[in-house]
Amino acid sequence: VQLVESGGGLVQPGGSLRLSCEASGFTFSSYAMSWVRQAPGKDREGVAAIGVTGADTYYHDSVKGRFTISRDAAKFAVHLQMTDLKPEDTSMYYCAAKACLWPNLQSETYPYWGQGTQVTVS
Repeated sequence: VQLVESGGGLVQPGGSLRLSCEASGFTFSSYAMSWVRQAPGKDREGVAAIGVTGADTYYHDSVKGRFTISRDAAKFAVHLQMTDLKPEDTSMYYCAAKACLWPNLQSETYPYWGQGTQVTVS
């Protein structure tokens, strides 16, 4: 299983970013996917998750209405569109996967992780 994130960067408050995760080495259509973030000194936090069909999505309360998770079955990719970014969104963002039809925000249930992409809002 390989997950490669991209799209992070430095953005001003109120700005937008689109994170992408390219997946390989597994049957993408059978895996639920999630975006998880962790800032220095803080607990890991599941921010968004999506099921295998893309119809089921879950969001942390702090990002509802601002972040949108989606998946592209043809390109084996998952995206996180982030809008109205706030300084408290600053974190390393990780793509995670698990062999399950149904997603959740419990990051400890995802065994596969990417290397992460840094998002800084300042």
